[in-house]
Order: sequence, then C-alpha cells, then structure tokens
Amino acid sequence: MQEFIPGQRWVSGAEPGLGLGTVVGVEHRTVTLVFPATGETRTYARQGAPLARVRFSPGDTVSDGDDVRLTVESADEHDGLLVYHVRDAQGRARHIGEQALNAAMQLNRPGERLFSHQFDAGRLFELRYHTWQHAHELSQSTLYGLTGCRTSLIPHQLYIAHEVAGRHAPRVLLADEVGLGKTIEAGLILHQQLLTERAHRVLVVVPESLLHQWLVEMLRRFNLMFSVFDAERCQAVQDNAPDDNPFHSQQLVLCSLEFLTASPLQAQALAGEWDLLVVDEAHRLHWSEAHASREYRLVEALAARTPGVLLLTATPEQLGRAGHFARLRLLDPHRFTDLETFIREEQGYEPVARAVEHLLGDLPLDPERQRALAGVLDDSDTATLLQHLQTQPRDGELHRSARRTLVERLLDRHGTGRVLFRNTRAAVQGFPSRLRHEAPLPLPPAYEACLAAARDAPVSRLAAPERLYAEQGRTSAWTDIDPRVSWLATTLQTLRPDKVLVIAAHAQTVTELAEALYSRHGVHAALFHEGLSLVERDRAAAFFADRDIGTQVMVCSEIGSEGRNFQFARHLVLFDLPFDPDLLEQRIGRLDRIGQTGDVHIHVPYLRDTAQAVLYRWYREALAAFEHTCPAGAQVFARLETQLLAACREPRQPTDTLIEQGRRINDELNLAMQSGRDRLLEYNSCRQPAADRLCEQARSMENPQALYAYTETLLDAFGVELRPHSEGCLSARPGDHMLHPLPGLPDDDLVYTCERDVALAFEDTHYLSWEHPLLRTAMDMLLTSELGNCTVCALRYPRVRPGTLLLECLYILESGHRELARNYHLAPVLIRVVVDEQAQIHDATLPPRWASDQSTTLDNRTAQQVVQARDAVLRRLLHTCESEANARAPALLDSARGQMRHNLQTEIDRLRALSRVNPAVREEESAFFERQLALLDEVLRSVSPRLDAVRVMVAV
Repeated sequence: MQEFIPGQRWVSGAEPGLGLGTVVGVEHRTVTLVFPATGETRTYARQGAPLARVRFSPGDTVSDGDDVRLTVESADEHDGLLVYHVRDAQGRARHIGEQALNAAMQLNRPGERLFSHQFDAGRLFELRYHTWQHAHELSQSTLYGLTGCRTSLIPHQLYIAHEVAGRHAPRVLLADEVGLGKTIEAGLILHQQLLTERAHRVLVVVPESLLHQWLVEMLRRFNLMFSVFDAERCQAVQDNAPDDNPFHSQQLVLCSLEFLTASPLQAQALAGEWDLLVVDEAHRLHWSEAHASREYRLVEALAARTPGVLLLTATPEQLGRAGHFARLRLLDPHRFTDLETFIREEQGYEPVARAVEHLLGDLPLDPERQRALAGVLDDSDTATLLQHLQTQPRDGELHRSARRTLVERLLDRHGTGRVLFRNTRAAVQGFPSRLRHEAPLPLPPAYEACLAAARDAPVSRLAAPERLYAEQGRTSAWTDIDPRVSWLATTLQTLRPDKVLVIAAHAQTVTELAEALYSRHGVHAALFHEGLSLVERDRAAAFFADRDIGTQVMVCSEIGSEGRNFQFARHLVLFDLPFDPDLLEQRIGRLDRIGQTGDVHIHVPYLRDTAQAVLYRWYREALAAFEHTCPAGAQVFARLETQLLAACREPRQPTDTLIEQGRRINDELNLAMQSGRDRLLEYNSCRQPAADRLCEQARSMENPQALYAYTETLLDAFGVELRPHSEGCLSARPGDHMLHPLPGLPDDDLVYTCERDVALAFEDTHYLSWEHPLLRTAMDMLLTSELGNCTVCALRYPRVRPGTLLLECLYILESGHRELARNYHLAPVLIRVVVDEQAQIHDATLPPRWASDQSTTLDNRTAQQVVQARDAVLRRLLHTCESEANARAPALLDSARGQMRHNLQTEIDRLRALSRVNPAVREEESAFFERQLALLDEVLRSVSPRLDAVRVMVAV
C-alpha cells in the first residue's frame, strides 16, 4: 500500500487535467486530496488508488505559486515531504517545498507522465507514431492542398492549380472556355494557399446571381466556410462594434459585385488587408482608355492593395482587345501599361506559335523556322539543340530532349503566358457531342400585327415578340397564341423522364411560361430568375436536380446561363436567342461541361419570318455556334452588328450575303486564333506531359483502404463512434465517452467516405481525405496533446534476456517562424531511438511494426510497479536516448537544410532567368524567395530534438 502524508503532491492518473493534488486527509482505508487548480476534492481507496507521487529530478522545470519558472538542481526529503533546490531564470538559488509548487502545472510531457505513472494504451503510442509519419509525408508533398478536395483529377485543372498555387501572391487571369472548370481551379488555388498559410484573408467578389453558388461550392468541394457580406450583415457588425471595420470580423469573405459597388463601406473593404482577391465574371468590368466603369475602378483599387489576385472569365475577348488588356492591367499595371504596345506584342507571338506547333508535332524545321527560333532564343545552347534536331535520330533521346527543351524555352518567353491561362475544349477533348434540333413554327397573326406596329422598337424587343404583345395591352395572354408553348409541352412529354433546362431572356417570360405549363398541361416547372431570393433559387435548382421526386423541367431567365452547373441534364431548350454569341455559349455551357456524361441536345424553337429566324440562321450557318464553341463570335458580331440588326428588322429580306460575310470573317478569325496567341496559350495553359505526371502522382498517392484504417483508429481514440452506413461509407458521431468535443464533428451523424468516386457520386457524403478539416484537426489535437506519449508494455524479443528493460523514445525535429512560409518550415522529422539497459541501440533490429506486433500493454498497476522498481535505470536510459538523438540531429538538419536551400535557390534562379526574357515575371516574386532563403539558416540554427513520446518495453 502506498504511503500518504499530508502535504505531499500527487497526480491522478484517471484525471490528469485536475493538476497537482495535495494530500489533506489520511484514514485507515482512504486518502483525500484537494486539487487547488480546479477546486475539486477527491477521496480514494488507499489500496489501488489511481495516484502517482509527484517527484521532480535534476534538470526538470517547475513553477511556483506565482508561476515563476524554476530549474531543479536537487531534492531532499524530510519527514516524507520533498524540498527542491532550484534556480530561477536569473541564476539565483532558492529552496521550495513541494507544497509551494504551482497546482496548475500539467505533467503532460512524456518523461513527467512516465514517472508520475500516467500511462496510455500501446495502440495510442502506435497511432501517435503513424500520425507523425503522415504529417511528415503531407508536409513534403508538392500536391498538398490540391488533391484532397471533392473534385475529379483532371489534368488541365490540376496543372493550372499546381502552377499558380505554388507562387507567392499569384496574380493571374483564369480564362478557360465555358465548362472547363474555372471555379474548380480557383477553389484549388484558394485551398492550397490557405492550407500552406501563404494566404489567411480572402475576399471573393462575384455577381449577385452566383453568390450562393460560390458559397455552396466552396463549402461542398473545398470545405472552405465563407461568410456572405451584405448591407444587413455589415450593419449588424457595426451596431455591435461601431469603431471596427466589419470586413475585419471574418477571414474568408464573399460578397456581390453589386453590393460592393453601391456600398458606402467601400473604404472599409479597401482597408480589409486581404491576402488574396478573387473576382468572378471579370468580363463585367468595363474599361476603355477614355473611361472605366465604377465596377472596374473598385476592383482596380482592391487589386492595387492586395498581393494576390485571381480574375475569372470564360470570354477574354468579349470586350475586345481593349477589355482583355484592361483585365491584364488589373493584374500587373507596371507590365501592361499601353494598349498599342500590348497589341503589337500579341501580333509578334505568331511565329513563336508556329515554331512550337512544329516542335510538338515532331515536324521538320525548315531553315526559315530555324532562323526564327535562333532569333527568339538568343542564347548559346540554342545552336546545340537545333543541331541535335538535324543530326540525331528522331526516335533518339537527344532528339526528343532537344525538342522538349526548345518548347519549354519558347513558352517561357510567351509574354502573357505567366499571367493568363486559357484552355480550350479542342485541347482538352473528351466532351460530348452537341446535337441541334430545330423547330420552325408559324408566326401567329396577332404577333405579326404586333411586330408591324412596333417597327421602331429596339431590335432586342423584336426578338421577343411575347414581350411586345404583353406591353401592347392585348386582351388575351401571349401564352394562348404562341406555338412555342404547346411545342414545349409536347416536347417535354416526348423526352420524359429526361431532365430539360429551358432558358429565356426575360424573367416575366419565364414566370408566365411556367404558369401556362402548369395550368394547361399539368407540368410543374421549377422557376429560376432574378426576382427570386438566393434561397428560393437554390431550392428550385435542388428540386430540378432531384432524380427521384424532382421536376422534369426548369425554366430560367438569363441569370441561369452564368455560372450554374446543370450537367446532370442533357436537353437544353433555347426559348429565344440572344444577340451576344458569348451569351449563347454560356447558355449551352450550363450543360456542355466537364461532368456531362451524354450528348447534349439543343432544341431551338423559333417563329418563321421574325428576328428569331434570322438569329437562328446566323448562329447555325455563319458561326456554327450550336454544334461547336465559337471563340470568334463576339468579334464577328462587332464587325457585322449593323447589318445583322438591320436584317432582324426586315426578316423577310434575303440574308445570304450577310451569312456568307459572317462565315468568312469567322473562319478568318478562327484561323488567326489558331495560328497566333491562342495556340500558345493552349500549350502554355496545360503542358500536357507535366499535367499527366501530376495526375499520375496524385492517383498513386491515393490509398483509400489505408486511410479508412487510420481514420477509424484516430477517431476512435477521441471517443467517436463509427458504424457502417452504406457501400464505401461510414457514419461517425460523438460517443458517450468523449472527453472533449472534436471541431468539425456534428452532434448527429456525419456520413463520410475515403473514396473519391463515392464522394463525387453522393454529394451529401463527406470526402474524408488527408486535407479534410476534421482529419487535420484530429491529427493536430493528437500531436499537441499528451495522448499516446507514454506507455509501458511487455515485448517478445529474443535478442535480449527476459526481464531486460528497453526504452523507445520518439524525438521530433521541426521549426516554424512567423515570416517563413509554411512550405519552407522544416517538415516534422522523426528520430526514433531504442536502447537497452546496457546502452545498446536496437533501432534497426526492432523496427516499429515488429515492436507493435510483438508487444502487449501492461495493466496500470503492473506498469506502475515496473517504473517504480526501475526508476533510476529509466532516468539513465532517457539521458542515453537524448544524447543519441542529439548526435543524429545535425546530419538530419544538414540534409534538410541542403534540400530546402536547393529548392529555394532553384526557384530563385528560375525566376531570375525568366525575368530576363519575360517581363510578366514580377520582381517581388523572386524577392520573396530570397527572403525565405535568408531566414532559413537563422531558423534551423535554433532547432533541437524534442522528446515527443516514450515506450517502456519489458522483454519476456
């Protein structure tokens, strides 16, 4: 039985959080302790009490009642009570009785827990060891932050995200064609920048119609919880704290362009100290040399104050070259200063693009192209590379290497290639076919009279005769006479149960069409237009998406053509046609996008002898815009706008000449784009071999079964109950014995999967990857707590005599610095030392897996007896392990220092070389990495091994 004396300090193994307890009463069978730190009193049976005597050794750090830190030099015992001889930080000697120790001290370091008899199960020690291994691997991965989201591994998206996210304060324009996943690319970049702590404060500005979709997408795909800021929220913040900037109240802020432009809080938004600014639908920012819109000026001011900027647009040519230049000017006003110079520079890319095309196609280079290459690549190595092309076998490695090197160097000199990424469908491939279905319908006499009476109306009105009819105060509803309504009802019946998306230009048309479908044909259509709230729109979208009880058809206004993804549907009805070719492409892009698994059917009902018929023929024959994307459409429209509008006013007049002109100009522009800047952008936006390697690397890293096993062990350690849910899915919920809440774990069931395909198929299921907040939080909580850092076990190990004591110590080498980017912190390096009583090292002969498989955790009482009996031996072994760890650390630090210096210097050299040939490389990029390199040695000099966990093993 343990000897208890009033005044002694003990710690409870069952409740270590109580701090140091003081013995206040000793009876024949019981002992009573007071724990001053918590005000708790406990009475224990003396026999088998879960208590350990607190006894500090020379070198230990303690604190007194005033929380002054003291170093123990020696200890004496008088009448069962300890008196410590200590020194303070100034080196002054003191004596302090154990009763004067700070009661709030937590004995959670491994050595303290070992000698105060606070032991964990062996499986928790093993879990801690594996968690450090995973933490090291994750911190070393160049894909960390890019592969753990609920997204498919698509080469061009992964390539762009990897290229951009690794930069310091990236400033780029993401301009992929509609349907190629710009939002995914932006989300991946955001996610990686936040996880690696290169960015902390992010402002996302989007059109009001896309606000909620961005909120949902960032949360569902990337587990990023943005706060939506509007006038009401800002007012609420100011009511609570009038002197505070409301934009400082959250780190991740999402707001609409309309709100921010009209808000009186623009000054506060500009003072938000953002690290990263994201602007979607950037083509809405109008600029010319003579005038800039309010929206443009606002974003320009934000971009000037924000280190990182991502602009998203599917139509970089929508506003012409001036508008395109204006968006690049937002990214780098020092680089893009003059519109005329920019246009001349673009024209100079054509010979470079032709050279790249020949090199990639393994085509022979004639003398003229060789001279062009030598002129562009003005360096000493070019002649050697060109010689290899002429003299080496075409299937030889030297020939292939020369081609690859020349292509890389040419692309590096592409002026906008570093700030502009634009992938095209033709380059990405794998898209479904577009099938056009036309439905010419007779013009109702009432419409004909209506159009005749409104000859001077805007042409846009002539293309929407139902609006003219309604505005002229007719007695009957336009839905009574318009043949498109009955055609639509019949078409829906024919296509049932396939989902059908219907788009019309005007919200009123959408509302009245839906009413007619319901009242006359019994079709309950979901409504989606600007007159609905964000919540109402999302409910409508969900009703349309539901495969079991949802509606067959959604009728939406023009806002449904921007940003929303309806790729689960395959049928699109264009109830009318827009004049803007890019707007038509955006409409089709709601279905024809990555994720679409079937052919896209485009149904076009139009009224004969109207502007609709002219537009239909224009898009079908001049632009071929239904079956294919039309990148030059906006420029063709700009050149022939007057003639096209005139033809729409006189729809019965011949349009053959106009159609032929449009076709010729479209072909010329497409040819120019293919041979000039667009081809270079296509190559530079997804360097295919590199993109394929990234995808292959990402797939090779995925091991769902191992992640399931680790996740189950980790969550179980925190008291989370796990149950099978469905194929590939588990259900997690807080267990009855959870001591602390686990952030990210809801009170009810959390259904999760570790398989990407399952997560993509079932949106309500969490994708628990290594990057999921719940898993990252649980790993951090484990490694920053004492859980699993001390255990005692019996070990079957024939290399030593039974009864021999072995001590396994885990040491961690890691570093951090507030100015050093997390990418360049020392990744956690694990030093494992195993010694026996004769100071023999057993690391190699007793690997972790063997130690775990051949060991059995001792019960608490037996473990306590072992530690008490071998106290002096264990303290000696701790010193031996520490000496061994200190001896190994310099070599590990030198290796890590060399690798990090190499990586940083390589990036600095690359950026310096690029800056000499490409003005788009900003000075601050290389300056950032130079600062990191200068900090590296300073940080690593202060690193030393830290004891993280101990395992006492008794050979049997």
